[in-house]
Amino acid sequence: MTTDTNDKRPTHIIWQVSGENDNAFWTRMGAGWLNRDGKGISLRLDAVPLHGRLVIREVSEQDEAQATSERATGGKKGGQK
Repeated sequence: MTTDTNDKRPTHIIWQVSGENDNAFWTRMGAGWLNRDGKGISLRLDAVPLHGRLVIREVSEQDEAQATSERATGGKKGGQK
């Protein structure tokens, strides 16, 4: 059984990473929610990358602050992580 992704905030963020090390550019591509049984993650992609790699990371306090800011201004921001 999986978690309904509309029930709560995501536990993970999906990033597209282009480049390496200090030259890496991180773009948010979607979100993930832990399944109720704890054995997997349900993913929701907002876009599909054509290059680079996907990285799934737990939501951080910085991610939460950015999401709150985006909700307040009505905009989304991409950029370096």
